[in-house]
Amino acid sequence: MRQEIRICGFGGQGVITGAVILGKAAAVYDGLIACQTQSYGPEARGGAARAEVVIADALIGYPGVHAADVLVAMSQEAFTKYGHEVKPTTLIIIDPDTVFNCDIAQRVYPVRSTKIAEDLGNVVVANIVMLGALTALSGVVSREAMLAATLASVPARFKELNRSALEAGLAAGLAQVRQAEG
Repeated sequence: MRQEIRICGFGGQGVITGAVILGKAAAVYDGLIACQTQSYGPEARGGAARAEVVIADALIGYPGVHAADVLVAMSQEAFTKYGHEVKPTTLIIIDPDTVFNCDIAQRVYPVRSTKIAEDLGNVVVANIVMLGALTALSGVVSREAMLAATLASVPARFKELNRSALEAGLAAGLAQVRQAEG
């Protein structure tokens, strides 16, 4: 098993933090092998950001993502740039409030991560909402591993907010699964 995951958006959305947490969930808590890389523009906030995680059950010979198995896009600029570097079977998750034009043949799963995070009281956890949706939709890591990695990665005073964000993302992802099953 080898899964190539790309999370992209703009600086300040927690794209890189999300990828680090995903890698930790896979390697530390699910006992898989994971490699995480990142790329972002020179701007501290607002520039393009991309983080990639390769998860496997055997040694990873090359840590890069050629064509993602899972693509999470949190901004239109990111989707425009990376939305076509996918396979025909790629699982694509977008925030429809920040990605407006999805001209792609694959099924796209909309998860309103920014709105969900705002409703929880802090837009900063939109990345954690997306991690919950990714977990529910892809199964690349277990729910338990994602929760443990998330809670181990955030300051104590934000643990409950992040737990709520992850649970809301899991629920949103499961709702998409039920809708796809008809």
